[in-house]
Amino acid sequence: MTSAPTNPLDVPPYQVQPLIAKVLENDDLDGLDGLPGRSPEVRCAQALGSEIYVGSTDGQLLRFALQANGPGEPESYTLISRQQLPSRKPVEEIIIVQSISVVFVVCDRQVYFFRLPSLDPLPYKPIRNVAAFAVDHQHILRPAPPIPDAHVEPIEFCIVKRTNIALYSFLDRPVFIREIPLQGGAFLARRSGRRLVIADREMYSVLNLEEFSLTPVLPISQAPADSGGPPARPIITVIAENEFLILSWNGASTMGLFITGDADPVRGTLEWPAHPMAVTFDYPYVTALLPNQTIEIHNVETQVIAQVVPAPPLPSPSEMEADPSSVLAQERRKLAVSVGGFLVPSREQSEKLRLTKVKLLGRSAKPGGRTEVELPSADMEIGEREPAQDEVQDGEPESEVEEDSQEVEIPPPSDADSVAPYDVL
Repeated sequence: MTSAPTNPLDVPPYQVQPLIAKVLENDDLDGLDGLPGRSPEVRCAQALGSEIYVGSTDGQLLRFALQANGPGEPESYTLISRQQLPSRKPVEEIIIVQSISVVFVVCDRQVYFFRLPSLDPLPYKPIRNVAAFAVDHQHILRPAPPIPDAHVEPIEFCIVKRTNIALYSFLDRPVFIREIPLQGGAFLARRSGRRLVIADREMYSVLNLEEFSLTPVLPISQAPADSGGPPARPIITVIAENEFLILSWNGASTMGLFITGDADPVRGTLEWPAHPMAVTFDYPYVTALLPNQTIEIHNVETQVIAQVVPAPPLPSPSEMEADPSSVLAQERRKLAVSVGGFLVPSREQSEKLRLTKVKLLGRSAKPGGRTEVELPSADMEIGEREPAQDEVQDGEPESEVEEDSQEVEIPPPSDADSVAPYDVL
């Protein structure tokens, strides 16, 4: 059951629009790990400017660019490069750090390094035995340098392993800083500044990276052990430099708790009727994808629901008979938020604004060398010219008026003029 906004907005914060119609072409790709009947699927995505980077379940890293298809045609995303990671295992996460022009890719418990935007591999060995990976969120927000030779600060990230947390910095290459012992390990981590929030199989905890102190905060699930159902997955979202959102399932609903880097609660709490599959934040909205395929959007300042995006419609019986996988093709599985947003092609704009030929009539015989330009009236057909008031009349010498006519094309603005912060996978 989905909650409804208590005070729905006249203009909702978001709308769902397609970005890439066909990400993985089954005809061009082998089955997952070479097994028949198992096609690769999209696992994660990120964006920078007019490009989208996609990770697949068979270890591919795809680069799409928004390109024009021709006059009168809307722009669309086109595959321009593809990288195959060695393990052919799912690409779990793509993190773009534009201040140092590096893309971090997590795959098969390893962190790989690629150059931005070309996705060329950097000549460094991947970091192995990675249980969780967290780049300082404040460093992810840093913009690209304004000029090529501008001073750039190194970024920092954490590698959570089975018994410790390794701290690294990166400017031109990864540099190991130190290790912090960690009993029990963790398999999810998010960092902001000098605080790291981690989740093991039972508990959320906050680690102070300056004092190396660990503070338990909240159980991932507060439901009775015999309540049944799959275990709740931990979810951690960075809200601000010193604020995080963590989720806890109680057996009937899920509570979202805002905490500081010192593990103190702030704001109010959020609530969902089921445990979300994914949660992202784009100020001032917290967006959650629920198991019933609806998307609930809360305002972080008021903690009320601002919008509910309904589940996608089911395919018709004829569509399901023709393509049984059409149900899975429309299934929402994940949310991705990009710092700079996703550029969305606008088909409506290209339909209303097309290339139009316009005749410019030069009148070089005007006093002082002035040139008069006349445009066709609105009710004229393309290619026709409306007679000018001083047109040459019958019987007048043609040499008195010199006519110079040329055609120019006025292109419409770019179709990709809208920016969406989210991609729904």
